Amino acid sequence: MRILLASLALATLSACGLSPMYAGGGSGAVAQSLAAIEVAPIEGRAGWLVRSALEERFAAAGNPAPRYRIDIRLDDRLEGLAILRDDTISRERRTLRARYQLTDLSTGEIVLDATDGSDAGIDVVSSEYAVIAAEQTALENLSQDLAQRIVTRVALALRDQR
Repeated sequence: MRILLASLALATLSACGLSPMYAGGGSGAVAQSLAAIEVAPIEGRAGWLVRSALEERFAAAGNPAPRYRIDIRLDDRLEGLAILRDDTISRERRTLRARYQLTDLSTGEIVLDATDGSDAGIDVVSSEYAVIAAEQTALENLSQDLAQRIVTRVALALRDQR
């Protein structure tokens, strides 16, 4: 009876359809596909930060000839949220959104067309320098977060394409 239950449990586990996305490490299919992505230039400081983060992640398995290109448009917004009685802002929200398309360079086919974003809250204090530093730190953190979200979404699309 135990053997039958163990066999049944193993059969259900193998049928669940789960498979490791990065099987094979840097030489695996998904890692090699990610390494073959060329990141088109992106406007602005936020664009430079996102592009650098993406290139770092995509190049982890080497730099083969590009097979794909990713084009990204960013929307970086900073808005006041909490307004005090004297009409000063006490809290800001920085939002970084991306619209991106992954294109297969050999066929011109759009493999992925998606949007993603992230946001952060910033306390506005009496020191202007501290507020500027907090805004810049938020942008750097949002760029890293957004890049990771894009890499995950692209990896899933490339895995499903195979």
